[in-house]
Amino acid sequence: MNKNKIALSKSNGLRGEITVPGDKSITHRSVIFGSIADGVTRVKGYLSGEDNLRTINAFQMMGVDIVIDGDELTIKGVGLNGLKEPDDVIYAGNSGTTARLMLGLLSAQNFFSALTGDKYLRRRPMKRIVAPLSQFGAKFSGRKGATLLPISVSPGEISPIKYDMNIASAQLKSALMLAGLYSNGENIITEPSLSRDHTENMLRAMGVAVKSEGTTVTFDAGQTPRALDINVPGDISSAAFFIVAATIIKGSELMIKNVGINPTRRGIIDIMLSMGADLTLENTRKESGEDVADIVVRSSDLTAIDIGGDVIPKAIDEFPIIALAAAMAKGTTVVRDAAELRVKESDRIATTAENLRKLGVEIVEHEDGMEITRTKQLTGCGDLESYGDHRIAMMLCIAAQVAETPCVINDIECINTSFPGFFEILKSTRK
Repeated sequence: MNKNKIALSKSNGLRGEITVPGDKSITHRSVIFGSIADGVTRVKGYLSGEDNLRTINAFQMMGVDIVIDGDELTIKGVGLNGLKEPDDVIYAGNSGTTARLMLGLLSAQNFFSALTGDKYLRRRPMKRIVAPLSQFGAKFSGRKGATLLPISVSPGEISPIKYDMNIASAQLKSALMLAGLYSNGENIITEPSLSRDHTENMLRAMGVAVKSEGTTVTFDAGQTPRALDINVPGDISSAAFFIVAATIIKGSELMIKNVGINPTRRGIIDIMLSMGADLTLENTRKESGEDVADIVVRSSDLTAIDIGGDVIPKAIDEFPIIALAAAMAKGTTVVRDAAELRVKESDRIATTAENLRKLGVEIVEHEDGMEITRTKQLTGCGDLESYGDHRIAMMLCIAAQVAETPCVINDIECINTSFPGFFEILKSTRK
């Protein structure tokens, strides 16, 4: 039996109350900022997926004492200047967040380091991080002008970062902010529209004076974060698969507990509501500086909409599953302004379009998006390919729940990068 593929068949409905794993973005940042903080940071509900474990291992290699005890991390911070030179190459696995944020942090250290990843991450572009950091004194070398991993980082003196980003990217913004903490003056970073702001939120909670005005972030260098107890909410990017599943599978009703609904991340909620989803937020509250709620979803009919502009960065990781929702919506959904999808774990425009076509969906691919026309019933298919992309793999698993005949999804181990326990939760909710 091949454990890296699965056959799934149509569901008669999803019902119950579930929780999804902790937010991947917040877990990454908890480890990074907890490691360079003064004092002991405790992180409850962290995501134990492979991507986050790569970040934990990277800081352990640099001398940070991080203890894993069940769903809690204890991080003994070494302060802003306490990291040590690793004695081996840092391996980021499949994690673009690990690689890109680490390049920002490592660029400002007084030691040599090197970073690589798996075969998929080694194909992903790093120029958007390396080029701006190099303008401010970072020293990189590597494949194709240090635009592809492996990349080595030599000690460099970072000058104050004053940079207008040409894309809204939380990874680039966070990399620049990490480097900026080690510069010798005021840092001013502006993006064209607001990307997720977990970095700003966490730094403020840790006592770092970060000013946000519109899409501009301003802060002074040399501020050491203070240790913090952090409760990580459920990841809305993981919840998105069950939000769409409960909407498109007839006879479904799910409550997804304790989900982060940060305004810069809730694009999936806004898009689904615009399409007519029966979705409500209950028990809204604040935890560790983040908005949290329980999400109740019931099956409903959807209507096609146009998706573009400022909502794109708020839902950039959810577009494979949004495309599946669009395939079940009356009319033609148009997605634009989403060229960023081309440089994710896979080219998510191409891989989404290819797989949905195999399922009988009428889909037209554009450079920065796609047009998806309603399919009353997904046809079954032979094998569907995830291309090692966890979000494509999970989207296909949900698509199989509404397909006429069973589907086989290949390369499913990648799901563990962000959603360990995905199949157990899916099985537990099926009627």
